Amino acid sequence: MEVESMSRILTIANQKGGVGKTTTAVNLAASLAAAERRTLLIDVDPQGNAGSALGIRRDESEKSIYEVLLDDLPLGDAVRKTELKFLDLVPASRHLVGAELELAEIDRREYRLKQAVDSLASSYEYVVIDCPPSLGLLTLNGLVAAQGVMIPLQCEYYALEGLADVLKTIELVRASANPGLKVDGIVLTMFSPNNLSNQVADEIRKTFSKQVFNTVIPRNVRLSEAPSHGKPILLYDVSSKGCQSYLELAREVTSRFRPAGGVA
Repeated sequence: MEVESMSRILTIANQKGGVGKTTTAVNLAASLAAAERRTLLIDVDPQGNAGSALGIRRDESEKSIYEVLLDDLPLGDAVRKTELKFLDLVPASRHLVGAELELAEIDRREYRLKQAVDSLASSYEYVVIDCPPSLGLLTLNGLVAAQGVMIPLQCEYYALEGLADVLKTIELVRASANPGLKVDGIVLTMFSPNNLSNQVADEIRKTFSKQVFNTVIPRNVRLSEAPSHGKPILLYDVSSKGCQSYLELAREVTSRFRPAGGVA
């Protein structure tokens, strides 16, 4: 059954590590919240970095996405408030490390997150799901739960190879478990103004044209410092280039994807 689309459910996925995936999930969610959009960030990555970047350590809460996926805990029971009025978080847990194996034993295992999210989605305008840097069952759950996928892509030589793998996985999910799944867009991250970055960016824009967001996220020291202070970039250094680019990305997302019933 399709959930009534009052919210945009957006999964951030790339099986390649170090491409700015969690940075994008956290700072996009925070920027949407700063625009007074009710936003829920769900951390499905066993590393729990999305939570710690918002000042909530991975195992300080007994209720996490692990209990939701494996023990049928209602998603609302795992929601934590953050420093930002319009941003809530469902934290990860170290137990997620073994969740791939545990989920493999469960019937309809790829739908566990979707069922949980659908029950709560109408309370939010945006639901952002941060997946692990792999294409296992946790990421599969993120893709099945979503209406759209945002793919962060570092402007480097091997970027296009990694992108091909993600797109192939999205096609497989569309064919089997989630026919409505769309690629919401590719975000160019960690951009340095040099020849290689420019070449890769040009190549990606040429190949994927309208699927690439206009906003480019620069390589930015303040952006890399913010998580160690337990803050999204807009609470750490609002005037930094990194912060301004994520605020711009959030504006682009809200203009592209207006949740029905939400005010854009």
